Amino acid sequence: MPSILSVENLAIHRGKSHLVREINWTVRRGEHWVILGANGSGKTSLLRALGGYLTPSEGAVHLLGETFGEADWRELRTRLGFVSASIAQLLHDEDSALEIVAGGRQAMMGFWGNLTTADRAAARRLLKSLSASALAEKPWQVLSQGERQRVLIARALMARPKLLLLDEPCAGLDPVARERFLAFLQEMGSQKSAVPMVLVTHHVEEILPVFTHALILREGRTLASGPIREIISEATLRATFDGPVRLARSGGRFQMGIGD
Repeated sequence: MPSILSVENLAIHRGKSHLVREINWTVRRGEHWVILGANGSGKTSLLRALGGYLTPSEGAVHLLGETFGEADWRELRTRLGFVSASIAQLLHDEDSALEIVAGGRQAMMGFWGNLTTADRAAARRLLKSLSASALAEKPWQVLSQGERQRVLIARALMARPKLLLLDEPCAGLDPVARERFLAFLQEMGSQKSAVPMVLVTHHVEEILPVFTHALILREGRTLASGPIREIISEATLRATFDGPVRLARSGGRFQMGIGD
């Protein structure tokens, strides 16, 4: 299958700190990836580099046939769905869910002017597809964390992206809200026309059956990469989290515990 994303010998340095080192990674059409690692392993730095929010120190990033540094990444970013707490913090409390979703068309962080009939209809369709129609007229400030995540995904899908990047989308969700949100991701990713997803997490419990591959990072480097069934193991997770890990699997989901 043709690649959507290709990273070659990527390194990100800031002063004496090495955030990411020698990453080689390819995402192909039809794949859903998880980026797994402990806190500080370089997961978010890698994701920010893909979106053009963090400039690589070495190596190359190829996205949708374009190369970082040789293309207008601001324009290319509109074809990349990004769901992150850093985006949520920039949204305006008074904007309705419908306005926020519609703003995703041009990656706006606030809404000015009047919604076109076409944008209003498209935003409503997306909210409905995410079982969030009831949120359309509610302001951002009153939405729960789980509701906000659905609105952010609808916003990311508004521009019809070719790749959806999810930076720890379950952070801040209570256990029930997390399971509901993960069930939603499973359903969305299982659709025939699903946009390829990359999920950043440090919880193996969030690796859903719909995800096909994993990139595991440790101290900014690739520890393992490939099909989930081949690389997720107790031995790999012990090295990932530097501790005594026990791994179980039930109903297509992983469970991790601590033990000797």
